[in-house]
Amino acid sequence: MSLKPKRVDFSQTWDILQQTVKGVITLADVPRSTWNDRFTDVYSLCVAYPEPLADRLYDETKHFLDDHVSELLLGVSKQGDASLLQAYHSAWTEYSQGIDYLHQLYLYLNQQHIKKQKTTEAEIIYGASCAAAADYQEQMEIGELGLDIWKRKMITPLKESLVSLLLAGIHGDRLGKARHATTDVICGVIQSFVRVEEYKKKGQLDLYQQIFEEPFLEDSGNFYAREASELLQKSDVSYYMEQVSWRFSQEELRCQKFLHSSSAPKVRQCCQEKMVAAHLSWLHTEADVMIENERRRDLSFLYPLLRPLPSGLAPLIRKLTAHITQQGLRAIGTLQGDNVHTQFVESMLDVHTKYYELIKAVFKGDQAFISALDKACSAVVNHQPASRQPARAAELLAKYCDSLLKKSSRGTTEGDVEEKLARSITVFKYVDDKDVFQKFYARMLAKRLIHQQSQSMDAEEAMIDRLKQACGYEFTNKLHRMFTDMSVSADLNTKFSSNLREREGQGQKQLGIGFGVYVLQAGAWPLGLPPAPGPFHVPQQLEQSIQAFETFYHAQFSGRKLTWLHPLCQGELKLNYLKRPYLVTVQTYQMALLLLFEQCDTLPCKEAAMSLGVSQEQLEKHVVSLIDCKLLKKSPDGELGEETTLMLNLDYSNKRTKFRVTAALQREGPQDAETTHRSVDHDRKLYLQAAIVRIMKSRKLLRHNQLVQEVLGQSKITFAPSIGMIKKCIEALIDKQYIERTANSSDEYSYVA
Repeated sequence: MSLKPKRVDFSQTWDILQQTVKGVITLADVPRSTWNDRFTDVYSLCVAYPEPLADRLYDETKHFLDDHVSELLLGVSKQGDASLLQAYHSAWTEYSQGIDYLHQLYLYLNQQHIKKQKTTEAEIIYGASCAAAADYQEQMEIGELGLDIWKRKMITPLKESLVSLLLAGIHGDRLGKARHATTDVICGVIQSFVRVEEYKKKGQLDLYQQIFEEPFLEDSGNFYAREASELLQKSDVSYYMEQVSWRFSQEELRCQKFLHSSSAPKVRQCCQEKMVAAHLSWLHTEADVMIENERRRDLSFLYPLLRPLPSGLAPLIRKLTAHITQQGLRAIGTLQGDNVHTQFVESMLDVHTKYYELIKAVFKGDQAFISALDKACSAVVNHQPASRQPARAAELLAKYCDSLLKKSSRGTTEGDVEEKLARSITVFKYVDDKDVFQKFYARMLAKRLIHQQSQSMDAEEAMIDRLKQACGYEFTNKLHRMFTDMSVSADLNTKFSSNLREREGQGQKQLGIGFGVYVLQAGAWPLGLPPAPGPFHVPQQLEQSIQAFETFYHAQFSGRKLTWLHPLCQGELKLNYLKRPYLVTVQTYQMALLLLFEQCDTLPCKEAAMSLGVSQEQLEKHVVSLIDCKLLKKSPDGELGEETTLMLNLDYSNKRTKFRVTAALQREGPQDAETTHRSVDHDRKLYLQAAIVRIMKSRKLLRHNQLVQEVLGQSKITFAPSIGMIKKCIEALIDKQYIERTANSSDEYSYVA
């Protein structure tokens, strides 16, 4: 075959080509050799000499397709409404496949003649010459031309009848009356509305949306409205939601089966508007009862119905927040007894766990509902029984952690303690006054470390790490320093023991007792004790040890001052005056009191107070604990006083040969909590003043409201200060001349460098 242009008889060539075109478009059997020959004929006409015959070929092909589709229209129309969809579907199935083949046959015409004359996509978008636009309308590729002719000659005349029958068929499918064969036909007819405009660069779905989708959505809306009205008349809210949910799922499957994917969101929205949004106030009213009674099944149906609506979930979230708050306050409102702290934390965790699982199961872990849970738990944890009474959550949580970390916690394994401490962080995160918790926790940690009451140092450090993750390093800085002091003290005691051995080697006198010291930084340890009324007379048995350690320490470190905290010290005494020996651990004052009885069996209180250098009131506090444990007796019976005589109980007996006498000062009292709160208030003022100075130093000039907002932002991690407190701190800094009001405005401050 020669590819050179040559003279071609168009009429003769077209007559032959037309027969093949008819065979291709009707899916007749076209031999491969015939196909190849006709392919060559198309090429020959496009490059004919002296001028190409491509335009004439295009026109004749267009005329042929017009006539062919017109004949198909007559055949389809004759079938009547009963078989119209089936006839249309059969004709379309044959024609659409045939036009694809014809497009391939005219490949050279499409690519070398039509495409070169087409308006580019950029020209369509940004505008082009009128001539170019006209060419685009007139010259389509053969496949596109065939689809355009089908749209104009077949769909346009039949669209009302086709759409009416399609809607009736889909309605039958909704009622469960559609047959499988009918389903395939409906699907095929709808797809033809999309397929005929797929070639367009813009608006491929215009025909589908105009002639079918809009009537379908209107018809569907009417159906949903009727169904919703019928359901409301004969069912309760549970059955209504169940049926609406079922309808949603059925319509979604129907969209996948019949419609273009772009219609699914519109159908869903239509269904929501008619069956949910139209009855929203009623559903919200019913939702209040569901939440009040915690009807999980009903809520699990309601949630997906309301979620897509703009304001659908807001009332549910508000009601759930109020309900959780109410349940939480009820859970912690009647707590009493010695273990209130345990009841409080565990009750709060039970409430949180219960509703967290409900939100996860019913509301699919929706973040809006998680936030509602957080808001409710925060309100419960920070609830103030009275307006001027501070919330007790911080103190109770610190006591709960203390009870778990102490050796005295019975019946719990190390794993249980770890799990409970990890869960306690959930409550900690809701506490507003985290600085109050830090104060109480630090005081209790100090007592555990000093009195060696910690169950596990690993658990102590793990808890501090959890607090650091929640609030940052600054929050736990002092707690870490307390641990550091304990390890440094251990090394110091080892060196002290070595020093004593060296002195013994040099012939110096031995101490004769075991002696260990904790050296603690005053700034890190919350050891605020009431000032002693007078100098405490250290027992002679301890004087040599204290002097030896002071000499050793000052030789190690120069310029440091040691202050002995005798109320926090303790010692072990061996009781040899009874039928069997006992080893008793007592506080320093108690030890000094018992040592007075080494030379006598009875002693007046007045004389004991003078010997120890303590007041009568202080003496009585320590005597009471010794009398309560029956190591001492008093005479006469009644109230303790200066004339009371103390006696050793020579008949004392105990099943345990080693025991501890609880010191009076180790028992928590209401005044301790008040002292802690006062200390927190003082620290808060210092913190706020430091924050204000930092902010003003960097900003130099700032208006009052801006300064307050920045201070609130910096302090919210540990506590929520009142505006009044911030104002007082600003005034204090003005008095101290750190900042000043500007000359222009009393509402503006400047930093004083």
